[in-house]
Amino acid sequence: MSDSTLAQPNSQVMLNRQRLFIRYVLAVLVDLTVLNLFDQYWGHVYVESFSVSLLAALLLQFLLQLTIVVEHKAANYFKSKEGIKHKIARALSTWSILFISKLLILQAINFSFGDSVLFSGQVHGLIAFIIVVVAMIIAEQLVTRVYRSLA
Repeated sequence: MSDSTLAQPNSQVMLNRQRLFIRYVLAVLVDLTVLNLFDQYWGHVYVESFSVSLLAALLLQFLLQLTIVVEHKAANYFKSKEGIKHKIARALSTWSILFISKLLILQAINFSFGDSVLFSGQVHGLIAFIIVVVAMIIAEQLVTRVYRSLA
């Protein structure tokens, strides 16, 4: 067999690591686009430069994924329990983790980028930040749905 015949099957099979790489690169690019659109069209978001917005999108994606891991671990803990008390605890823990994580992520951005990335407006920019994050999540979901519909 020639080398090209041996290489062909490997080139058609996508490994899980490759899928994850594509997934996260696409998510970072979507976040980058959303962040820059808010910077350009909404006065409550300021990003100093494209390079800074790329780094901010990377940090945001990492911290959002970390939040999802923590939220799923808490949800799985309560999911394994029986009763209404545990269902309520699951809902409250999910809400708490998701809300508190936004405060921590905003602080991480402030610490990492200082005045190079600013969210302003009500509640010291928290509302603007949450709006941007929700827009990022919606955009990521839309891109994912389009991608899956092409298969």
